[in-house]
Amino acid sequence: MKPDNLDQIYQMYVNDVYRYLYSLCLQHHTAEDLMQETFYRAYLYLENCKDEKVKPWLFRVAYNAFVDFKRKDSRSFTSESEFFDGIGDEETPEYRLLQKERWSEMGQVIMRLPEKQQQAILLYDFHQFSYQEAADILDVRLSYFKVLLFRARQKLREEKERMDRDEQGI
Repeated sequence: MKPDNLDQIYQMYVNDVYRYLYSLCLQHHTAEDLMQETFYRAYLYLENCKDEKVKPWLFRVAYNAFVDFKRKDSRSFTSESEFFDGIGDEETPEYRLLQKERWSEMGQVIMRLPEKQQQAILLYDFHQFSYQEAADILDVRLSYFKVLLFRARQKLREEKERMDRDEQGI
């Protein structure tokens, strides 16, 4: 693959990579920074990627950038301002609040899962990778990936049932 194809790769996958990174860190600005780092690394190592495997390779690069960020972040104590999250949106404040609450609840449930189970849900269910592609990104065997995905879904179902019971007052 030639480096001049990076523009095409960027255009095709920028939104997917951003959504994946956002689902990992749940912070807009951090996800943007990690996305830039991902495409920078992709530019440097593009010749190592096979044409038909660009998306899984790119997600692997993104995951590695996220892991590097987490390691570095664990050694520092910074906090991000949430000021820009609510600026300039055409939807009503009520709608945004309900959407934010729904995504927050889902994010909290997913974030309580063990890290490998989180990754399995995000890669397969949210980003539509095949079992094999997701297993390759996580660097695990296919059978182990299926077990991770099953257990993650099972925990999510149990949590949803518990939340439904709590809502109904049972």
